Amino acid sequence: MSVPAPAADPVLVGHRGLPTHAPEETLAGFNACVDLRVGIELDVRRTRDGQLVCLHDPTVDRTTDGKGKLADLSLRELRRLDAGRRFDPAFAGERVPALEELFSLLKERKATSTLVAVDLKEPDCEADAVKLAEKAGVLKQVVFIGLAIENVKVREKLKEANPAAACAALCPAADGLGDALADTTADWVYVRFIPTADEVKKVHAAGKRVFLVGPLVMGKEPGNWAKARAAGVDAVLTDFPLECRAGWRPDGKK
Repeated sequence: MSVPAPAADPVLVGHRGLPTHAPEETLAGFNACVDLRVGIELDVRRTRDGQLVCLHDPTVDRTTDGKGKLADLSLRELRRLDAGRRFDPAFAGERVPALEELFSLLKERKATSTLVAVDLKEPDCEADAVKLAEKAGVLKQVVFIGLAIENVKVREKLKEANPAAACAALCPAADGLGDALADTTADWVYVRFIPTADEVKKVHAAGKRVFLVGPLVMGKEPGNWAKARAAGVDAVLTDFPLECRAGWRPDGKK
């Protein structure tokens, strides 16, 4: 017997944007997410001159035509690097964007329903990241992950910057759910297991939301995607958000 789907589908969040369709963590990928009604997950690091930029790795080697540590480059030097051609020549000229550019994109496109998961990769970025989100008027659609999920002090710094800054706390297994629900710094419960519908209801009853992440849903996992939807989780982070959505359609076709 099939399980009925909840009234609203989970928000699908593209891991590093839409990495199978556009260069990861570029404005091309972020714009595609907005166009296709997909949430955005991105990583934040600092340049040598202290600017917050969207880059997963500590070096620029893998995703650009440059070499070396991001921390050794100024924002101006970083902007000289091509972050698109390596993915596909059609994206030549894409750059590593500043976090402010992403937030400005959301504001300019009036993408108020786009959920943005900001993975803080380095310490002491909390206040500046919150300030940039405030400046663009997008803080209400941002959830902070990365260092925030395992470090209560990071969550406290985010809350000190603005009590409205939404933070996620890690709950790797069901037996840790009670601690996550009791955590006053957590607005989201960041789970790496597929919760039951009853567990999701407990999270919602505590005034929090469920963000499902990890290997169970990151790849092409149609069975697990269906279970997550049936359980009523609020958001799913995956490399394949478009394929997941297609599988949720009544005809199951793209």
